[in-house]
Parts: sequence; structure tokens; C-alpha cells
Amino acid sequence: MVKFFGGPLTGAALGFSFWTTFGLTVAGMMTSVLLFSIIGTAVSKNYAKNRKLKNKPVFNKKSRRIVKVWQRFGMGGIAFLTPVLLSPIIGTIIATVLGAKRGEILLHMLWSAVLWGTVFTFALLHLRHLDLPFLGK
Repeated sequence: MVKFFGGPLTGAALGFSFWTTFGLTVAGMMTSVLLFSIIGTAVSKNYAKNRKLKNKPVFNKKSRRIVKVWQRFGMGGIAFLTPVLLSPIIGTIIATVLGAKRGEILLHMLWSAVLWGTVFTFALLHLRHLDLPFLGK
């Protein structure tokens, strides 16, 4: 979340307009999603290999929760939670590991980026009038 939240925060601090901040935030997330949807399979195979070498269990508490979200809500659920709880990189790798196709990942991550980009950008730009040190003046 911190990485996705950083775009609107930076835009608000630098005094960018809503559309500039929003556009750069969505573009930043989608760049990460595109790159990691391409290399996600290799990363997931490497991760699985390392876990096997260290004799770590396949599932833990966190991975079970992720699988439950996947089973209940599918790619839409993972995409919805990515900017808020995960990061674009982690969310994309999870989707890749769970078998989502690249086109499906890109589509769902795009609407998620637009939704959360709008919410975060709108909120932070409307908090500018407050004298908060992280928003600049």
C-alpha cells in the first residue's frame, strides 16, 4: 500500500493537479503490473524452489488467506486488495502464481488502479488545505 499511496502523496506535496497525479499513479502501478506479469512466472518458480530447498511448508497463515480470497472472489478480489494491502508487485506475482492469464491480470489491475488512484488522489488533494508536514505547502 505504501508504494501505491506514495504517488498521490508525492503529487499532492508537489502541487500537481488531480489529473496529473492520478495519471502518474495509475501509470506507475500499471508499469509494475506489466513488468511483473511478464517475469512473474520465473519469480514464482524461483520462490517455490527456494522454499523447497529450505524445507519450508507450502502454506502458511498468510498464503491460506490469499488462497481464500482467490477462491471466493477470483482475480477481482486480488486486484481490489492489491493497492490497499499488498503492492502492485506482490499482487501481480500472487495472481500469476495462482494461474491468472496476463490479459486478465492487466484488466483487473487497471480498474483497481483507477478506483484506488481516484480515491487516494482525491482524498490527498483535498487535504492540502490542512497544515500537514507530509503534504507540503
